[in-house]
Amino acid sequence: MSLVESKMSARTRRQKAAVAAAQSDESETPVSNGTAQKSPKRSKSATAGKEENVYLFAPNLIGYLRVVLAIASLYYMPLHPRTCSLLYSVSCLLDALDGYAARYFSQSTTFGAVLDMVTDRCTTACLLVFLSSAWPRWAIIFQGLIALDMASHYMHMYATLSMGGSSQSHKKVEASRSWILYQYYHSRTVLFICCALNEAFFIGLYLLSFSSPTLSPSLLQPVPGSPAQPAPTGLFESPWSAGALELARANKIDSFWPWVITGVSAPVMALKQIINVVQLVKASNWLVEGDIANRKASLRGKRH
Repeated sequence: MSLVESKMSARTRRQKAAVAAAQSDESETPVSNGTAQKSPKRSKSATAGKEENVYLFAPNLIGYLRVVLAIASLYYMPLHPRTCSLLYSVSCLLDALDGYAARYFSQSTTFGAVLDMVTDRCTTACLLVFLSSAWPRWAIIFQGLIALDMASHYMHMYATLSMGGSSQSHKKVEASRSWILYQYYHSRTVLFICCALNEAFFIGLYLLSFSSPTLSPSLLQPVPGSPAQPAPTGLFESPWSAGALELARANKIDSFWPWVITGVSAPVMALKQIINVVQLVKASNWLVEGDIANRKASLRGKRH
């Protein structure tokens, strides 16, 4: 072989080796155990361009709208029952839409799930606080419902995250752990009906506080401002006191439909409270199981 042919052969081998190395670099990807591997170089702008803004996901935008509507309903709650009920109801109904959007756009996130639950708990609690002021005699019942609702869902969420992992949804409950919770969370229809009618019951009570003399005997008093009844400002030092507000809202709406809404939704509301109790007990048991397992593992570690 001549010297020229030898040089050309060596050059050819080097070129082939370079091409093979480039192809190998392009095909290699990071492995699951975290070992560093060669990968194609990507510009920082290309990587940054693919970062997602979870705050602007469609279901989370719906969640923000729910918060705005809930706050608006609270503003109208003392004196405008129709407006308040409409805003509050739309906020609750959007609870089903954000879940659909999360599945449709594949945008289910932990932030969205927590935002959804926090919004539900806070809006219900605010409505129950109003009912406590409307009927002080039954305030302890409404206060108990607030405590049960928040404790049950907080314990369930915390148990799911700590025992099931951060990627575990609080709605994924095994039938072996709780049959009733499995049925409640497994069917979207059951979940929607229970939540919707539970809220409908409290909305019905809210409307009855404006319209039912049976529940609020003070509504039988003459309309404020009439000759037989002076204006609230003449009776109360503050026009925003509880007594002045009760007089101002007297006899604004008819009580027929509020009674219908309350009566139809009452059984489902009672079922929802039973589910809350079961959820609280099951979440507590799950956390205790984890504590026992951790203590056993700790004792075994000390022995060794």
